[in-house]
Amino acid sequence: MARYNKEHKEATRKRIIETAGRRFKQDGIDGSGIATLMADAGLTNGAFYAHFDSKDALVATVVGEELGRQAKEFAELPPGRAGLEAFVDWYLSRDHREHPEAGCPSAALLDEIGRTDTEAKRAYTKGAKAILDEISVRLAPEDPDSARGTALALFTMMVGTMQLARAVSDRRLSNAVLEEGIRSAHAMLANA
Repeated sequence: MARYNKEHKEATRKRIIETAGRRFKQDGIDGSGIATLMADAGLTNGAFYAHFDSKDALVATVVGEELGRQAKEFAELPPGRAGLEAFVDWYLSRDHREHPEAGCPSAALLDEIGRTDTEAKRAYTKGAKAILDEISVRLAPEDPDSARGTALALFTMMVGTMQLARAVSDRRLSNAVLEEGIRSAHAMLANA
């Protein structure tokens, strides 16, 4: 039996998490079996259990990593409202609609996360709070707590808008959903 050093094991674990994140957002959690996830990572099924006790443990890890990455990318946007406007424009873009595997885990997985175990919900809650904190700080740097309601409304509107835009089969209607979402989000920011 081959023994790998700690760095190799960490790199392999990271590869599993990254490929699982893309696959989950593309095909859903329930639509992604361990065999598919491991094939995506270029590994055997047996290698899975060297890194995770269960698929639920992988789901919780992926959800936490994906939202953490998103919060970090958000923090790298221009400061203040300019960054929020850039976030809105990217989030509600046609490109994001067309590439769920590279986008927000909320828009791609929220319905399934609601049916996961407690560990995945905790990971999602932590990540969602980080994003809401980032929005709140940008809305009201001097008193972020005062902007929490607006941050919740903005984020939930954006997630729901993207989910609806992806769900309808009529491309013109989908484009209209995105355009109205952008208009509404910018209006919300202007009035905040």
